[in-house]
Amino acid sequence: MAYTKYSLTPANNTAAPPDGAPEGMLPSAVNDTMRDMMAQIRDCGDGIRDGTYTMTAPKITGGTITGSTINNSAIGATTASTGAFSTLSATGATTFSGATVVSGSLTANTFSSSGATITGGSISGITDLAVADGGTGASSITSNSVILGNGSSALSGNLVAPSTSGNVLTSNGTTWTSVAGAYPLTSGTAVASTSGTSIDFTSIPSWVKRITVMFDGVSTSGTSGWILQIGAGSVDATSYTSHAVYTGVSTGGSSATTGYVIVPAGAGIGTNIYTGTNVLTIISSNTWVQSNTASLAQGAQLFAVIGAGSKTLSGTLDRIRITTINGTDTFDAGTINILYE
Repeated sequence: MAYTKYSLTPANNTAAPPDGAPEGMLPSAVNDTMRDMMAQIRDCGDGIRDGTYTMTAPKITGGTITGSTINNSAIGATTASTGAFSTLSATGATTFSGATVVSGSLTANTFSSSGATITGGSISGITDLAVADGGTGASSITSNSVILGNGSSALSGNLVAPSTSGNVLTSNGTTWTSVAGAYPLTSGTAVASTSGTSIDFTSIPSWVKRITVMFDGVSTSGTSGWILQIGAGSVDATSYTSHAVYTGVSTGGSSATTGYVIVPAGAGIGTNIYTGTNVLTIISSNTWVQSNTASLAQGAQLFAVIGAGSKTLSGTLDRIRITTINGTDTFDAGTINILYE
């Protein structure tokens, strides 16, 4: 189509007929120019109606396009086809009311669609999508934090961090906070005290505040007294303050600095069966106090054992050991276990 040879400014259409209408042209040239204009109008109309019409920089400001194709793709098509739009670009507002297939990129200052379906690919160039538009209002959220609702404000401003190990999410009636949890009473694994010179329990959690050591029918091969030791990373065998006594058909007692006294020396342990509990409680920082209540049975003869002690560790308690004062007598009967909380 050659209509583009005409200027949009009337006074500039002064080329030689029939491409223009200069002043003083011959009457026969007027006819030729009019006929040429008629042909150009017809050609343009046929191209828009049902032909191929190429526009370098089109402007469509209103109206409706129906029953047409662009680049061999039907407008309103619901699936991609040969010649589907590879790129759509608009500098103003772009609105599609039907299904539109774009296989490449779509660029628009404003895009509106009443039936858009995105089945793949990515949307780029959007940051901090507002909460009101379904986003978080933030470019990033602190790792491992719990997000709380914050009205229409960015969610990054209302987070709850995990804080201390063992904390739980708790409501204060207004919002949620991370606070120390109510730790459950936890049982260790029972150990048969039938061999060896010591019984160890390790990997005790750092949050533990009280430990109960339970003895059921325990005895050893010799007459040495028994002690309970604690540790942080390794068992500590120094600086204990401890004393225990027994009473029954006879009485006695002993002290130790290498551990909490469980059974005093001289109580005839080799022939007695020990059953009872030792309780360790943290009193401040890493200082642990101990109390001991148990019975010693030798046939029909019974002894009561009580004791107490204190020990400050250099770190957080994570293990306990039950052993003998001489370190050589071996356990030969019974079961030992722990409860911690």
